[in-house]
Amino acid sequence: MRVVVTELERRGTSHTRNGMARYGLPSDKAFGVAVSTLHQMAKRLGRNHELAAALWETGWYEARMLAAFVDEPSRITAAQMDRWCREFDNWGICDTVCFHLFDRTPHAWRKVEQWAGRRDEFVKRAAFALLASLTAHDKAAGEERFVHGLALIERAAGDERNFVRKAVNWALRCIGKRSSGLNQVAIAVARRLATSDDAAARWVGKDALRELTSAAVSRRLAIRAG
Repeated sequence: MRVVVTELERRGTSHTRNGMARYGLPSDKAFGVAVSTLHQMAKRLGRNHELAAALWETGWYEARMLAAFVDEPSRITAAQMDRWCREFDNWGICDTVCFHLFDRTPHAWRKVEQWAGRRDEFVKRAAFALLASLTAHDKAAGEERFVHGLALIERAAGDERNFVRKAVNWALRCIGKRSSGLNQVAIAVARRLATSDDAAARWVGKDALRELTSAAVSRRLAIRAG
């Protein structure tokens, strides 16, 4: 693990680190390593559950990103997911862990349900980042699971915190692009939200509607269905 962290430190640049602030990412414990470099390192290192755990414990931004790329989904416990999720403190780590690791575990759907009701900003974001990720990677999931996800989205759409509402919107748009059937259900949800008295919910609904009713999405869904 020390060798890996040393390499991360060596490959970091002040230019990358300084640029992180523009995207709302913390740079106080970051080396400034490009994501493309992290992917290269992960490919070379291969899957390693023990290494991932050690990297996570360092607290360094890039080490935690790398942990998401090298951990073994089949060995991740629900307790580990909860522990890591409680330590999310920025959208980059939250979304990367959900999209590259957590959505491949057998606990993913249960965690969507559990975390969607939590108050902590990044735990709640994780619920909807994970739901969005499942639309892309869980090919075997039935549509009923995503319909239930839409109910969770509608319930959370009034959360005005930026990182939560953007993840809710992301999940809504992703579900609506999974299939023609889900597109219609998601559009109905988006229309209800778009007429809400709540400003956050209105933004979620209107923004999602623009994409879900677009000609480009309709064409992609028609091709997929045909």
